[in-house]
Amino acid sequence: MSGLRFCMVTTFYPPDNFGGDGIAVQRLSRALVRAGHDVTVVYSGDAFAALGGSSSAASGPREDDGITVHRLRTAMPALSLLLTQQTGRPLATRRRIRALLSPGRFDVINYHNVSLVGGPGVLAEGDGIKLYSAHEHWLVCPTHVLWRHKREPCPARQCLRCMLVYRRPPQLWRYTGYLERQLAHVDTFIAMSEFSRAKHREFGFPREMVVIPPLLGDTALVEGGGSPHPRPYFLYVGRLETLKGLDDVLPMVRDYLDADFLIAGDGEHRAALERLAAGCERIHFLGRLPGSEVARYYAHAIAAVVPSAGYETFGFVAIEALQQSTPVLARRRGGLTEIVENSGGGELFDTPEELRASMQRMQRDPARRAAFGRAGRAAYSERWSERVVLPRYLAVIEEAAGRRGARHVLDTLAAGRAA
Repeated sequence: MSGLRFCMVTTFYPPDNFGGDGIAVQRLSRALVRAGHDVTVVYSGDAFAALGGSSSAASGPREDDGITVHRLRTAMPALSLLLTQQTGRPLATRRRIRALLSPGRFDVINYHNVSLVGGPGVLAEGDGIKLYSAHEHWLVCPTHVLWRHKREPCPARQCLRCMLVYRRPPQLWRYTGYLERQLAHVDTFIAMSEFSRAKHREFGFPREMVVIPPLLGDTALVEGGGSPHPRPYFLYVGRLETLKGLDDVLPMVRDYLDADFLIAGDGEHRAALERLAAGCERIHFLGRLPGSEVARYYAHAIAAVVPSAGYETFGFVAIEALQQSTPVLARRRGGLTEIVENSGGGELFDTPEELRASMQRMQRDPARRAAFGRAGRAAYSERWSERVVLPRYLAVIEEAAGRRGARHVLDTLAAGRAA
């Protein structure tokens, strides 16, 4: 093996996965394998099981496109997670984690969402170059998402009260300096967007962060073939939760007569959204779709609607749409604003009325829609494709290795560039 040895430590990983962070870890891991590196993933099967997921993953180590995957399971998942959540330490899985991350085994350890795979305590395990990728705002928010009291973007901390609203026990270790001490084990912190880096700083995160967007595998542009839906449509893709912002969009969509509105995804808020859409034949709930089907729905949509009311750290859905030359209509909030403004691949809105106007412009002016699509596809290729993002990621590792004097890492990366 001529590449580096990587370990990804994360709470979720497909198929034991609810949101975008596990998929992002999988995409990065597969890209590293394609580039000649060795990748191991360690994740919490307990978290997925305790939160209601039904896993089809094997109980022992398994292979995923050349990646070695270890799923951590215990006899009492709920108790294991409660101990981690309350102490910030992997008490029930520490012995297994220490064996998997034994010193000298990996050149690079990249921590992702570690909230339930070990909390801050897992950052001390293993050696080598250590990165932390902040897919969420867990480093500054115990609920991960800066969505205060389950009803609004968080303008200022009210963490104890907010945790009670979320029906989660407060994490007292967040008030002891323990998190800051554990952060010292990490060489480099990665934010997904400039917006997310600024939010971390605003909420008191004490370390510098570099911005590297998550990469998207180079999926082919869907061309030709018939539309998967009989009428013109706008498309929403994502989890069905209040912070995703569909609650104020669906009442407007009910009165939009010229196109259908398709919703791909599932979640705890689905029943409430179905009640909002009841009786409207133009709103369709598709449930979860495989990636190839989602790409086909993107390709034939008038536009992808991304109405997130919360602070997205990035916005994978928007990039997936741009990859298929599909314009994006996104709420002017969080990392989505950066994507639309930097790509020229769509429009931003603040209110449902502004969204309606954007939908009308996009549907009634095919030339305008095509121009947005071309700009979005070009921006995807220049900013977010694997060939662009992976070298940036490896450059961050090289910089950290230079500070550490990690000669093997530096020589291996240099040899990879020369090959």
